[in-house]
Amino acid sequence: MADTKLLGLFEDPQQAADAITALRDDGFPHEDIDVYSGSPFPEGTFGEYEAPHRLYVFPIVGAMVGFALGLLLTAGTQISYPLVTGGKPILSIPPMTVIMYELTMLHAIIFTVLGILFESRLPKRSLGVYDTRITEGYIGIVVACPDSRAKDAETSLKKSGAEDIKQEGK
Repeated sequence: MADTKLLGLFEDPQQAADAITALRDDGFPHEDIDVYSGSPFPEGTFGEYEAPHRLYVFPIVGAMVGFALGLLLTAGTQISYPLVTGGKPILSIPPMTVIMYELTMLHAIIFTVLGILFESRLPKRSLGVYDTRITEGYIGIVVACPDSRAKDAETSLKKSGAEDIKQEGK
């Protein structure tokens, strides 16, 4: 069974929220319903599914990698080229902390940017079903369903007041 994606266009946010409710009542899983909008709406405005994420892990891992690299770089350099100056220790901690801090922050930022790209699934190879009217203020409700249930989804979208319904590839 191949999946079909349907896009219902709504002008009113309340109609879009009603469409999501109607689709859920008809047995469509909340993971298969998505909202496209050119305007920002607060999270949960349409009762949409909020996908779990692990974005908080990326800066933590990046910071640990950066700290380890900073420690390795500074300690490794001082041990590889021992320079005894006036009886001071070879490993001098205060200058090491500056380099370790900078590398910790650099890697935390780099890993955060990579994490955002990874968690956003960017770049996307194909957008699927889309309509340019979404950038003009319409709200799109996308339903991924088996071919056998496409008519049910289309009926639910029409009952909720969809102005137009597009099917992927058509």
